Amino acid sequence: MRLVTRTEANRASSDINALILDYLTVAGYPNAAARFCTEANLNPQQDNEDIEVRQRIQKSIHQGDIEAAIQTLNDLDPSILDEHGSLHFALLRLQLVELIRKCTASPGGDITPALEFATTMLGPRASQDTQFLEDLEKTMTLLVFPHDSLDPTLAALLQPGLRREVADQVNKVVLQHQYHQHDAAIRKFLMTRVWSETVVRNETKKDLPPRIELGLDGDDEDKQNGHDEQMVTT
Repeated sequence: MRLVTRTEANRASSDINALILDYLTVAGYPNAAARFCTEANLNPQQDNEDIEVRQRIQKSIHQGDIEAAIQTLNDLDPSILDEHGSLHFALLRLQLVELIRKCTASPGGDITPALEFATTMLGPRASQDTQFLEDLEKTMTLLVFPHDSLDPTLAALLQPGLRREVADQVNKVVLQHQYHQHDAAIRKFLMTRVWSETVVRNETKKDLPPRIELGLDGDDEDKQNGHDEQMVTT
């Protein structure tokens, strides 16, 4: 077991602060990111304007206003949807879901807007891709059956989860275009840690504890012991 000095511990703390700031920035929390920069004495990773635009797009999607989200995305960079056909289709399909939700909100509602949108905006794309066609057919089923008796896979299209899924896809693509990054670093870190623990457990058959400490919680104990040079174990 090696003992780590205060300098090394402070460096680790700075790295953790950078991970937290990266998450707040990537996830689209400009105000929280700005406050954290001040508190942790860090420089912003992205311009507030860029974060706010992504936040605006996310908010529109979560509210079901897909047309506004697409417009903001095109204002930001018209090439994004041109270069990412699957993302464009996912947005249009979600827009169709929102139209169907509106058209069928009351008995005898007019479904013409949904049919026209599906025919003009999704039909041509679906005819060129079997997965697009399957997704479109599944979505159109929402016009046929009562929403309270749908199969779980179809009912899921009307749940907030689809909005979250599409919003996450959009956020990753925009980040990739702006900063060549599509996910928060802390997520990659956690995924790598879980993968490493799984490999060790499966391949070495060692009896590891359910939860492995990172060695970052020794501050209070060291202060209580009166150490001038903070020591933590790794």
